[in-house]
Amino acid sequence: MSTAKKEYKRITVKSLTEMKVNKEKISMLTAYDYTMAKIIDSAGIDVILVGDSASNVMAGHETTLPITLDQMIYHASSVVRGTERALVVVDLPFGSYQSDPKEALRSAIRIMKESGGHTVKLEGGREVKESIKRILNAGIPVMGHLGLTPQSIYKFGTYTVRAKEEEEAEKLKEDALAMERWGCFAIVLEKVPAALAQEVAESLTIPVIGIGAGGGVDGQVLVSHDMFGMTYEFEPRFLRRYMNLYEDMGDAVTRYNADVKSRDFPNTSEQY
Repeated sequence: MSTAKKEYKRITVKSLTEMKVNKEKISMLTAYDYTMAKIIDSAGIDVILVGDSASNVMAGHETTLPITLDQMIYHASSVVRGTERALVVVDLPFGSYQSDPKEALRSAIRIMKESGGHTVKLEGGREVKESIKRILNAGIPVMGHLGLTPQSIYKFGTYTVRAKEEEEAEKLKEDALAMERWGCFAIVLEKVPAALAQEVAESLTIPVIGIGAGGGVDGQVLVSHDMFGMTYEFEPRFLRRYMNLYEDMGDAVTRYNADVKSRDFPNTSEQY
């Protein structure tokens, strides 16, 4: 039985654990700039993810791989300035943590010091164990990410659902338990079967945030540009579009262009 909802002036990693205990779902969206962060934070979202998905939606790259640590710090700094309540989680970009635990720590420290972000997120399980432990030992909170891990897209060769087969599902469960044991404060599960995601969530004391992982987990995350309908090429089953800003903004630009060309804008009340 859930308890009364607690009001949080500022979300922390401890808040998320309390929300799981109280069976309150955790809301999470991406943001990459000050204005978007301010809108999302003011609406009461619990966690803002400065995702390496900025590589796709902000820079137009095909994958998340090209974005750099410096660029992630720039985006995260902008988001932090627009945030008062939400916990800000910053992705460690590809190449900044996989090969060398010392480099992973240096990358995480730069994010924390230069952006003001609250936590970092990285992809992978036991393969990046030493990097996770090195960052955690420095007192930096870590959110894990299992299932479909976009930074490994060239290894997988597809964005299809992960862990459908028993062997991969068992590895995912073992990795999730290990990440909790190492000290991660939460885990994102991306594009895995709903039954498996629920099993993982119920086996852990730390929150599990899903994207394409069904409703049995502790919270949900979407890319804000997809949720707002600012993108149109991306049509996964798990995506619910709450607006159609691509068409609405395009229509506004078309009308503005017509008004300028026809000399209707500015009119006499719109000038000094």
